[in-house]
This record gives sequence, structure tokens and C-alpha cells, in this order.
Amino acid sequence: MFVALGATLVDTDAIARALTQPAGAAMQPIEQQFGAKVLDINAGLDRARMRELVFADPTLKAKLEAILHPLIGEECTRQEAAAVAGLVVFDVPLLVESTRWRRRVDRVLVIDAPEEKQVERVMARSNWTRKTVLAVMANQTSRQRRLRAADGVIFNGGKTLEELGLEVHSLWDQWVQSPTR
Repeated sequence: MFVALGATLVDTDAIARALTQPAGAAMQPIEQQFGAKVLDINAGLDRARMRELVFADPTLKAKLEAILHPLIGEECTRQEAAAVAGLVVFDVPLLVESTRWRRRVDRVLVIDAPEEKQVERVMARSNWTRKTVLAVMANQTSRQRRLRAADGVIFNGGKTLEELGLEVHSLWDQWVQSPTR
């Protein structure tokens, strides 16, 4: 919705997926660090296998992040510099977990929903089991901490797209009219 209003979107999940596709910039260092067992049949990242590994061993998670995060950061910087819109929206699921992101952005918007709704949506979108979703959520910042870090919150627990659009427009008007920098 922000893009429709004129913002440029920089999506860190999309960047991470591109980096871990066959021949993606992260694949050689990932294979060197973790071995061929984390590759899918096309030599891209087997995300399910990697998820099993990193959520079972925090040191492996740190090693994966040491490979991906700098590459994601470089691509974010490139996309931000290429943006023609004045407002750049970074979609960063782990923004609160990373102190460098908070320093990089002017404001933080959290799209919130009840945890059960979050679980249902991830299960439907990603075809994950409830157990997998809960394991991933347990390794993320709590909902309360995420809300405390927010400069703005849009609650999306079941609103229509029209209702969400009204909230986005209102927030857009407030934030564009009073930039922080």
C-alpha cells in the first residue's frame, strides 16, 4: 500500500531469497560453511533443512547470519540508493532483533496481529506445521518488545483491505508531512 502511494520498497526477505537461489551470491559461502547437505536439487538453499539446523543450534544460526546479513545489507544499500521515491520502506522482519536497523531508519511501523492469527497465516502461506511456526517464533523478539519498538502500529487481526488502506493513508499523511530528518 505504501508503494501504491509512491514509496520504494526494499524487502529483505526477497533479497535473502534471491541470495540463496541457485548461483545466488550467498550460495558458495553457505556451501563452504555447511556442506552440500543444505543444498536443494538445483543447488539453491534447502530452506527447510537449513531451518532445522539453525533452530537446533544457535552457533549455526550465527554462522548463517554472518554470511547473509552483510550481503543483505549491501543489497539494501544499493536498492535504497537507486530509489527514485523520496520515501523508502524497508520490510525487515527481524528489525527489532538488529540494533543496526533501528539506527538506519527514521521510523518503525509494526503490522500487528494476535499471535494465534500469526501462526495461522504462516501455516497457510508457507505450508509449515504449527510446531515449526512456533519454533521460529520462539527464536524471534516477542510481540510485546516489537510493539514497544514501534513508532506506529497498524493492527491487522482481521480488518478488510479497505480498512487497512485507510490506516495506511492516514499514517502516510502524518509521516510524509512531518519527516524526522
